[in-house]
Amino acid sequence: MKTQVASPINRVAEHLNGNGNGNTTVTITPPNIRTAEFKIRGTAPLVVHRFDKKVMGDFADKIIQGSKPTGKKKFEPKKLEDICEAAKYIGRTGKETWEGFNASGIRLALISACRGANFKMTVIKQCVFVVAEGYDIYTPLIPLVRIHGESEMSQMIAKTETGVAMLCVRPMYQQWAATLRIRFDADMLSLQDLTNLLARAGQCVGICEGRPDSKNSGGMGWGTFEITNGDEKS
Repeated sequence: MKTQVASPINRVAEHLNGNGNGNTTVTITPPNIRTAEFKIRGTAPLVVHRFDKKVMGDFADKIIQGSKPTGKKKFEPKKLEDICEAAKYIGRTGKETWEGFNASGIRLALISACRGANFKMTVIKQCVFVVAEGYDIYTPLIPLVRIHGESEMSQMIAKTETGVAMLCVRPMYQQWAATLRIRFDADMLSLQDLTNLLARAGQCVGICEGRPDSKNSGGMGWGTFEITNGDEKS
């Protein structure tokens, strides 16, 4: 004789239909996920700095080959143009390649903006997600938002954590814009609240290098933006 065991889903269905043992009250509703599309325009230059591919390769070599004793390091000559190119995020759509910024920067800016808005960060962490337009061709795990604008090479003197001065070469976008698609749970956050929080993130927090909310400094006033329009999608 064969015995059929009800699956967990069937058992849950029986309780919801009132066919199980005892009464069940449903208090948790399914997520009400909506997608909002925002067009933003930079109010200050955007400076991007991706993690150097060569440094990543050096870490991989240390894991595979083990560490080796090193003396004074010798700097290999590099072209400034090559350094600038290496600092860019490059996405691809079909055969077309484009420059972008890390999509997680928008989400982190929204979370950080909660401080000034007196709103719970944990709510934003659970219900707001930025949709990637593509992924970095060198590190496919990095989600990107496309930058609409031309980049130029910027050169500035900066100090490392040990206080040593060095030349920083980065791509800078003087005039830039982007389209953001943000998924959110409308039962936890209204579209108007999301719009206001994004506006605060754009004006007070910023994204990428030299942003006002930089953890390592007071920022350079870069990476701020404003919303030019906002639409909710089904």
